[in-house]
Amino acid sequence: MEQDNRESWLNRVAAGMGPLFETLDAPLPHRVRVAIGFTSTGRKGKAIGECWDNRRSADGHFEIFIRPDLAHDPDAMPAQIAAILAHELVHAAVGIPAGHGKAFKRVAVGLGLVGPMRATTPGPDFLTAIAPILAQAGPLPHARLDTGGETTAPKKQAARMLKCECEACGYTVRTARKWLESAGAPLCPIEGHGPMSHDPLDNPEDEDATG
Repeated sequence: MEQDNRESWLNRVAAGMGPLFETLDAPLPHRVRVAIGFTSTGRKGKAIGECWDNRRSADGHFEIFIRPDLAHDPDAMPAQIAAILAHELVHAAVGIPAGHGKAFKRVAVGLGLVGPMRATTPGPDFLTAIAPILAQAGPLPHARLDTGGETTAPKKQAARMLKCECEACGYTVRTARKWLESAGAPLCPIEGHGPMSHDPLDNPEDEDATG
């Protein structure tokens, strides 16, 4: 049995909405790719969905992205994702240059999307129309991605500060190895004590290579 994934689910929902667009005399383009992933503004951006013009695609596809960290209730998430998908599909159907103008509004409202056209939400008519499509598509193989904490990227280690000590009085300071190598050991502030020494056990190999 072929494993289901988010893209196949989105494609089933998009295909299921096809007749709705045809009824509104705004058939969907044949070349559309859909995926759950961050938009061009990244995880810190505010866009919840994005449709790229097919003229930007090397093989002439409209490229649609729906961000993965939307905080919908799990039970409501499929309908909410479908509503975002519908919004982006309207862009593909009427053309990106149309923006959120009259052509966009005619189709979006006809699908049952409500609210400001730049940020539509699913109205009762949309939820009624999408219900059998979602039932046919099956469970959404997706869960909200928590982007509020640390990412998987390792943190850059801060440069190690090496301990330097005056052999005469024990006065200590810490400095970066690069200053020891370029300017020499620091001088003890007590007159006549001269340069301080650093611990020879401080090995350069212990320092972060990127620091």
